[in-house]
Amino acid sequence: MANQETFNLLQFQERFATEKACQEYLFSMKWPDGYRCPKCNHDQYFETKTRKLNLYECKECRYQATVTVDTIMEKTHIALRKWFWAIFLVAHDKRGVSATFLAKELSISYKTAWYMLHKIRIAMGQRDDNYKLAGIIELDDAFFGAPTEGGKRGRGTEKTKVLVGLSLNEKDHPMFIKMKVIPDVKSKTLIDFINKSIKDGSNISSDAYRSYKSLAKKGYQIEAKNFNPKTDQDHLKWLHTVVSNAKAFIGGTFHGLDSKYLQFYLNEFCYRFNRRKLKSQIFNRLLVCCVFTKPVFYSELRI
Repeated sequence: MANQETFNLLQFQERFATEKACQEYLFSMKWPDGYRCPKCNHDQYFETKTRKLNLYECKECRYQATVTVDTIMEKTHIALRKWFWAIFLVAHDKRGVSATFLAKELSISYKTAWYMLHKIRIAMGQRDDNYKLAGIIELDDAFFGAPTEGGKRGRGTEKTKVLVGLSLNEKDHPMFIKMKVIPDVKSKTLIDFINKSIKDGSNISSDAYRSYKSLAKKGYQIEAKNFNPKTDQDHLKWLHTVVSNAKAFIGGTFHGLDSKYLQFYLNEFCYRFNRRKLKSQIFNRLLVCCVFTKPVFYSELRI
């Protein structure tokens, strides 16, 4: 992706001080070469200025659209300025933004803030789904949440299971990460994750749990190694460090997190981690992400 426009806090406040400014920016983002009908691709249109969002009507097929059509903001009753502020806050606060905090800062209800944040997190996840890890990969499972009293620990735990893949560069430093909530740690689950998230030919390092060891027999380039985490601290060290950071992120800001929404929060953590070197561009990149993610409605989130 080409370099994105950068904004610090003051620049953001000045640039998006009005609904009109937000609407014009979305228009230029959706249609950088001029309006194109989302249905028939015709470039001639009527424009109707309304109290909220301007309406663009195609002269060919009469389809009507606004700048929020086919985005996560479609059919929203929330002011664009509040959407922009929500995206800016999520993009720039590495600790995460809770629905309680967002509701207070934007003068909206908790339910509305919760809805907005999950839409943004879904957009983050879909954007990262477009990329695969490559090169040297650390692969392991982790467990999120508190165990029930007297419950099992380790891979028999009732905690939520998460499969984690982390790519390293030539200097053995972390590059990109993917985290996926999984039902189990069976070989089929691992293969599905690898096929979707890791490029062919990558060298994978893992622990010696039987499901990982079995992958070598199926043609994957994987080193499944028995190790003692107390004495062999270099093996999978970056993956374990990043997982620890993810747990701190989720536990520190989102107390009492329901496991059925865990994937959304992992989306947010991974998205921000993968763009940690692009801090000045991250608002604009996240806005692009939200603009080009299909609408998500409340009924779909109440899983």
